Amino acid sequence: MNIAFFLLPKNEVICLSPECTVRQALERMEYHSYSAVPLVDDEGKYVGTITEGDLLWKLKNTPELDFKGTEKIKLKDVPRRMNIKPIYINAEIENLLSLAIEQNFVPVVDDNGIFIGIIRRREIIEYYAQSILKKQK
Repeated sequence: MNIAFFLLPKNEVICLSPECTVRQALERMEYHSYSAVPLVDDEGKYVGTITEGDLLWKLKNTPELDFKGTEKIKLKDVPRRMNIKPIYINAEIENLLSLAIEQNFVPVVDDNGIFIGIIRRREIIEYYAQSILKKQK
């Protein structure tokens, strides 16, 4: 089955620019209760995912950094511990299971690397759970 069926389109996804500051990311993630957010550049291309862990490690490893200072650090300058790769829109659902083990969502891009949305882990698990139930009948 094609993954497009499971896609949460980009207009329904909270994204951040790599030019946003750490403070903006913290506030947005707190407001939406997200632990990870896709990063999308000015051209609409997916450039990675920033996680709470990435932000915490940045704070921990920058001892002179206080909360006010987070207004000066851009997300593009925050090291990311995981390289969360996107999947192409023409992929099949079977390609998602291994990705969903490691991350809350899988970013989806078109052939030009333009971000078009995400597929949440929940939808992937639900698909496989329904498949198992159907086989048991």
